[in-house]
Amino acid sequence: MGLKDFFKNRRLKKVKLKKPPISYNGQGHDLKQAPKISDDELCALWVKCQGCNELLYLSTLKKNNSICKHCDFHHRLSAEERIELITDYGTFLSINDNIIPDDPLKFTDVKPYKKRLEDAQKTTKTKEAIVTGIGNINGYIAGVASMEFQFIGGSMGSVVGEKLTRLVEVAIKKRLPLIIVSSSGGARMHEGILSLMQMAKTSSALKDFHEANLLYISILTEPTFGGVTASFAMLGDIIIAEPRARIGFAGRRVIEETIRQKLPKEFQTAEYLLENGQIDMIVHRNGLKNTLSDLLRLHLTNHNNATSKDVFKQISKEHLLIKI
Repeated sequence: MGLKDFFKNRRLKKVKLKKPPISYNGQGHDLKQAPKISDDELCALWVKCQGCNELLYLSTLKKNNSICKHCDFHHRLSAEERIELITDYGTFLSINDNIIPDDPLKFTDVKPYKKRLEDAQKTTKTKEAIVTGIGNINGYIAGVASMEFQFIGGSMGSVVGEKLTRLVEVAIKKRLPLIIVSSSGGARMHEGILSLMQMAKTSSALKDFHEANLLYISILTEPTFGGVTASFAMLGDIIIAEPRARIGFAGRRVIEETIRQKLPKEFQTAEYLLENGQIDMIVHRNGLKNTLSDLLRLHLTNHNNATSKDVFKQISKEHLLIKI
């Protein structure tokens, strides 16, 4: 049962049990009844937990970093929320925002790809399925990228690959560690072979990054699948996952239908991957920022670099000059 059906049934039960009371003012006239809250408005205030099916008040959930207080399930965060979670306040500088997606194949399914892009941009308030930039994490500067799952399932198209590659190039040039937060259904089918090429493109850029002896931390969140898993998401020097995040290449149902076998219940979960050596650690969301800063501190070996503050100022000036 969906939230709208739940509120509708509850409203009908109340109507059957009793009539709505009529209130009067001091002169005996009927007071104007307060406007009823629609089912859509109620649904906007509440959300059903995907872990335990409890109804959660949305504002309370957001205050707890979108973690269920009943079962500790980690709900999805937007790219902006994720960046606010792991970077110091006011230090994140977004780069390459001027790159926008196109429709090279004139692709149409249920609706044209261009229309789908416009709808996604209105819904998410972002131009693409990834936000890239430079920010401080407890004082340690790093290149940061976060994927936006609400933008066509966080799928990787040409712009996502280009923005990631440019971020890697900036990190190499400035000798910065790199942190990428993945949340994606895979390569974007609307761009065909062009989206698949981004797998090789990002992997090649990360090879250069690795040869420069720099640190790359990959964070896998719910869900990470397809071409993203098969490329940059699993190439980290350290791979971190959130609790109970689903991670894989093909979906569970596709695998079961192909091999005609029932898969284990915990298959493709972060815990299953950790047990089988596919990832390095599982970190609770509330402790993620401190874990990242600890890892950055432990791997900070080049003491000849400029301080975090100086590097940030330098990149800010370059960014402003490009804009002008």
